[in-house]
Amino acid sequence: MCQKKLVLLGTYRERFCLGAVTLHSANNGIRGRSGLKTQDMQFEPKDVFKKLEFDKVLDLLEKEALTPMGGEVLRHISPETDFAVIDRGLREVREFKLALEKNDRFPIEAFPDISSDLKLLDIEGYTLQAESFQGVLRVLFVTRDIFKFFSGGAKKEIYPKLYDHIRELSYDEGLAKAIAAVFDDKGEIRPDASPELMRIRKEMQQKVRELDGRFRQIIQEYRSKGWLSDTPESFRNHRRVLSVPSEHKRKIRGIIHDESDTGRTAFIEPEAVIEINNDLFDLEQDERREIFRILRDLSQTIRPYSPVLRHYLDVLVKLDVVHAKAKLALAMRAGMPILKEKPVIGIKKGYHPLLYLKNKAQGRKTIPFELRLNSENHILILSGPNAGGKSVAMKSVGLMQMMVQCGLLIPVHELSEFGIFRQIFADIGDQQSLDDDLSTYSSRLQNARVFLEKATPQTLVLIDEMGSGTDPKPGGALAEAILRQLHRKGVYAVITTHYSNLKVFAFRNPGILNGNMHFDKDTLSPTYELKVGRPGSSYAFEIAEKSGLSKDLIGYARNRTGPETAVDDILIELQREKQELEEKLRSVLDKEQSLERLIKSYDSLQHDLDVKRKRLKLDQKEFELRESSNASREVDRLIRQLKDERNLEKAQQISAQLRVERTEKARQVDDVNAEVIKLEEQNQPSASSRPLAEGDFVRLRAGGATGRIESIKGQKATVQMGGLKVHAPLRDLLPVAEPIKQVSTASNTNLQQAALFDAKVDLRGMSKDEALRVLEKFVDNALLSNASSLRILHGKGDGILRKVVRQKLREYGSNIGNVYHPEQESGGDGVTIVELV
Repeated sequence: MCQKKLVLLGTYRERFCLGAVTLHSANNGIRGRSGLKTQDMQFEPKDVFKKLEFDKVLDLLEKEALTPMGGEVLRHISPETDFAVIDRGLREVREFKLALEKNDRFPIEAFPDISSDLKLLDIEGYTLQAESFQGVLRVLFVTRDIFKFFSGGAKKEIYPKLYDHIRELSYDEGLAKAIAAVFDDKGEIRPDASPELMRIRKEMQQKVRELDGRFRQIIQEYRSKGWLSDTPESFRNHRRVLSVPSEHKRKIRGIIHDESDTGRTAFIEPEAVIEINNDLFDLEQDERREIFRILRDLSQTIRPYSPVLRHYLDVLVKLDVVHAKAKLALAMRAGMPILKEKPVIGIKKGYHPLLYLKNKAQGRKTIPFELRLNSENHILILSGPNAGGKSVAMKSVGLMQMMVQCGLLIPVHELSEFGIFRQIFADIGDQQSLDDDLSTYSSRLQNARVFLEKATPQTLVLIDEMGSGTDPKPGGALAEAILRQLHRKGVYAVITTHYSNLKVFAFRNPGILNGNMHFDKDTLSPTYELKVGRPGSSYAFEIAEKSGLSKDLIGYARNRTGPETAVDDILIELQREKQELEEKLRSVLDKEQSLERLIKSYDSLQHDLDVKRKRLKLDQKEFELRESSNASREVDRLIRQLKDERNLEKAQQISAQLRVERTEKARQVDDVNAEVIKLEEQNQPSASSRPLAEGDFVRLRAGGATGRIESIKGQKATVQMGGLKVHAPLRDLLPVAEPIKQVSTASNTNLQQAALFDAKVDLRGMSKDEALRVLEKFVDNALLSNASSLRILHGKGDGILRKVVRQKLREYGSNIGNVYHPEQESGGDGVTIVELV
């Protein structure tokens, strides 16, 4: 049994971070399993968790925990900055969520906290109580079930990150058996826990039977005399006694143990059973001493395994934490985004986690949003009417970023991207303080000063209603100055505002995006859709008109606003035109790229056509040359005939003419062949990179046979092709890679693979890259195993995995026959059937 020792730091909150053991160092850093020191994440102000409602997420997580230990860890988790730790935590939760979705029951159940018992067990000579052993046994049983879950090889491959928790551990049944040999299923000491205990309990049973028989005789005798109460017997001082009315207590010989509160009943132990009760008392003492001895020996037996039991407990707590995260992820239909080491936010179909759960419970629809911030565009100025969803969108970004860095899945599309930030600053809500003598605006300025002092390109800043709380003109000017400094520092930020000067600043400065919460002008109601690319309007006058204010009042207000609203309208129109131009430019660039690809494809096709045309011409010339050779043989026959007829001069003329024609055709064949070689060499520049040498692998230009050069003499080479030696000109040879050697045992291997191959694969829950790797290995094994039909489960969802499967199958060309989806009752679009050729 593995006896690997762990470092314990008092509470589970100190011992776990994202479900992994971390050691806190004295320099305010931590070391993850990667061994690299990482800085703790910084927050300004200190109540960021509450401002972004992350504390409510922690409450939900704590409710999903199976044990108080898991709840304690979840209550105190905080965002990590180590990429490896975050990635491992996210993958663990994704695997557990997959198990829940597939009803593949992971055997994590409630278990007691035995840490204090293990601490006492470390004291030499200490004896654990029976209740403590029950807790230890429960931990062992849950651990055993987890080991059994992974006993099959398939589970280790499907849930590799979960298996990592026990990968380096082993489980010894002997420890649980040692405890189970002492305790029964109800937690009681077994009668056969030791021979001595068995003897004592056997004698006790005999004494009890003897006492029962004697007591029945006494009760029968005294009841006939009327000396007993209606309830004739009871227990006092752990001894069996008679209930006797006070007026008869002097008539019965024995020991009075007690009297009733009224004094009307005396409880007497009859003299005839005193000796039997004394024997029972002695046997009970012997039983207690024997049980203590058994527990002492059992404590001594498991004491060396205290570190292992502690490790088992830690693993179970980690898995409880992962289980709680997976349960919450399942409730909010969350997934794992693509994790990046550098700061980036790329949200696709994102939902505010808490708002999604609330609307889901009420049967209401939640509107998703999309947003991308990167090194080129790293600040979003979000404007629009009140109650349109600006603050919700801004908080969603901060909350989801926190959740990701805590190893929590979030409700976004799987192609969303999240980087790692080292600081999160948030100025949200009213932060006035009577204790610190701060007004709302003063607290905002103080936050701004701290943000500007500490912010870096790895900081995420969230500011709600920037510049509000004072006179709009100086407030807007100060807000613009603060925005300008944040922009220069390269921070990532989402800022909500109503100030036009901030929208103009975003329009004029690259790296800052305008955005708005869409507002339906016809119904004068918000749609809660985030639109990036153009600023929003407050629609104050439109909303005022809808609320019933008089037109005169609204008209007066419009006149009082002067040019400010006009600037707002012009800015919105400019931003719209700019966005349209950018979209057209992107469209033109896409078309240019498509045109370049078409031109390259055309050039390639034209080159292939030229080669085929030349080859056709070569074939024609070679055919004519062969025909000429045949004609030459016919002429030779005629010459011999003419010689016989003594017409020598005519025969010489015909012979000379045929030689000229044959020479000309041979020259044409050589010219066309040279052109074909030149075209092929243009398409294969590596062929002329160095001259051919002995030992090189080559193939014939005509026919494609492959072999190895044995020797070269002048411009000719001797090539070994299987069991034949071929002499060929160097110009007729093309260099090739060394052929793959065949293994003699291939047939046996194929038979074994065919016997073990499973024609089904499940890609659900996998990322695109993982699905490609698994699918490629699956199809390769299918071809090696001579399988005829495959069944690929990819789910319906957004159809991404279905497209990945189709794309991958095309790479196998003629090896793939028919590809189709089965009937709806057999899986429909969520399943692909493949027939192999």
